[in-house]
Amino acid sequence: MFTGLEVLDTIRLNFSPTGLILLNITLAFVMFGVALELKISNFKHVFKFPKATMVGMAAQFLVMPMITLLMVLIINPTPGVALGMILVASCPGGNISNFMTAHARGNTELSVSLTAIADFSAIIMTPLNFAFWGSIYTNFYTKASNLLIPVEIDAFEMIKTMILLLGIPLVIGMWFSRRFPNIRNKIMRPIKIISLLIFAGYVIAALAANFNYFIKYAYLIFIIVLIHNALAFTSGYIMAKSFKLKRRDVRTVTIETGIQNSGLALVLIFNPNLFNGYGGMAFIAAFWGIWHIVSGLIVSSIWSYQPLLKRQ
Repeated sequence: MFTGLEVLDTIRLNFSPTGLILLNITLAFVMFGVALELKISNFKHVFKFPKATMVGMAAQFLVMPMITLLMVLIINPTPGVALGMILVASCPGGNISNFMTAHARGNTELSVSLTAIADFSAIIMTPLNFAFWGSIYTNFYTKASNLLIPVEIDAFEMIKTMILLLGIPLVIGMWFSRRFPNIRNKIMRPIKIISLLIFAGYVIAALAANFNYFIKYAYLIFIIVLIHNALAFTSGYIMAKSFKLKRRDVRTVTIETGIQNSGLALVLIFNPNLFNGYGGMAFIAAFWGIWHIVSGLIVSSIWSYQPLLKRQ
């Protein structure tokens, strides 16, 4: 359906070894900043919102990847674009979802709890989800076209990377927050701003290195990301409504599903032991990182003008 994107799969957006190390440190720094806002009590809130938590986790780690697989089979993009979509769908919610939820007058406690659980669960769930749904796609694609997919899905390498990029920074960040609360209060906001600016710089640098391709195929990638992101919000909303969650919780699950940690996806894509800057994947993840902020602000702003009663 989306023709003309084939050239993206021939591109490798490679950083220097030093650049890759700095990119990994940046994401770890971002996750450290996220962990400063997490507390053990966030995990205890699971028992306060058991139904909403299970629905939210199912929407993120089951429904979202499944819907994504159906979408790529229907629109039939290039292998790199398809695998990029599946990888983004396999990632946990983005770290701006808590702000979006608060802005939308959703259940902020639930949002923070889902972020905490999803981030730790992603250490295992992201590699397994990508390996499972990605393998279904690659098997289907290979049989349908007799072409080989130039990407090896290495779940073990992904798990090892996730532990380094997510697990360790999250544990250290939560320990630091508990051990040095006064320092934590002073550095939390600057760390978030600085880390996001640095990460945005890496995304811009990767796109700038292949600016001609970016301009030429941007509209096609944007349409795909637009549809994919809309499906993410919609699937989260339908899941929450189907299980008859409170309206505040519906807003929360919707936003948590629609905001994905595409920055994590980019770091995995640039890992030379995984995807080595595979062009189609990188462009999808980069566009996601830009668009889900815009769409999230639109959705949360609409809901912000619809105040809720406490019982809702």
